[in-house]
Amino acid sequence: MPHVVLLRPVHPDALARLEAEPGYTVETLLNPNKDNLPAVMAKADAIIVRATPINADFLDISPKLSIVARHGVGYDAVDVPELTKRGIPLTVTADANALSVAEHAMMLMLNIAKQLKTFDINTRAEKWSTIDAPQAYDLSGMTVLVVGFGRIGGRVARLCHAFGMDVLVHDPAIPMNTVKGAGFRYAKTMQEGLAQADWVTMHCPSNAQNRGMVNAEFLAAMKPGARLINTARGTLVNEEALAAALRTGQVGAAGVDVFWEEPVKASNPLLNAPNVIATPHSAAGTDQGMRRMGLSAVSSIIGHFKGELDEDMVINKEVLRGNR
Repeated sequence: MPHVVLLRPVHPDALARLEAEPGYTVETLLNPNKDNLPAVMAKADAIIVRATPINADFLDISPKLSIVARHGVGYDAVDVPELTKRGIPLTVTADANALSVAEHAMMLMLNIAKQLKTFDINTRAEKWSTIDAPQAYDLSGMTVLVVGFGRIGGRVARLCHAFGMDVLVHDPAIPMNTVKGAGFRYAKTMQEGLAQADWVTMHCPSNAQNRGMVNAEFLAAMKPGARLINTARGTLVNEEALAAALRTGQVGAAGVDVFWEEPVKASNPLLNAPNVIATPHSAAGTDQGMRRMGLSAVSSIIGHFKGELDEDMVINKEVLRGNR
């Protein structure tokens, strides 16, 4: 009888699906911390995790744990090698949040282009029409560089194309013909793409190879005044360098949903930089997105205990081969 611990709540439909499974018991921890985790994790056969770090210390207090289901696609806070060493699979919710994050990226772009933040303030201050009005502009006809052509990046590329934008894609893991076949232009090098783009939108994972890739050199290679969107991972961006580039005008504006350290602190340099729209890692948090992610994580857990785990959801697939 698997005991499943939810480290923070999931969508009601996902909870209902889990509770309907014969023999399962479910426990929700609203605020996981070092004081309440040991007693709960001593009983856990499976977890659905959102923000709690999963490392050796966590696993040491989780003797029965046989699967970690990540509620989302990023796993920066998960020690994957440690899970693999212990034979525990890590699953993600693959494309469950792709639509929500792609729409959020477009929302940030449109907010910047149409100067929504300033126009809203002006309207409430009775500054009508052209009084202290910022310059708004159209996305159509502009060039966007989509960095990362996975599930989310591919959707963003299609949305940008629908707005009449010239779409460039840079992703060394994707063949040029795949990008061209989808109707977009292929940037062989990052520098080639950055030099042309009016917008740069990040949609790649953060790993040892690209952690901090948006640094002073990256930003200097951008077209002067170009705008940056990041709905991927905060650790892709050197925030001090981006704040400096915003102050000089080398980067015209930025829309960020993710930060190097989360929850973000008031001292974060981007919060005091000009022309920044910031959201609190909320891109995937739509009602539909939360439902899809919750149901996907639940499906992974049920599939695991039935011996039918979908390998496409598993990050450390070598664990499955070892368990077999």
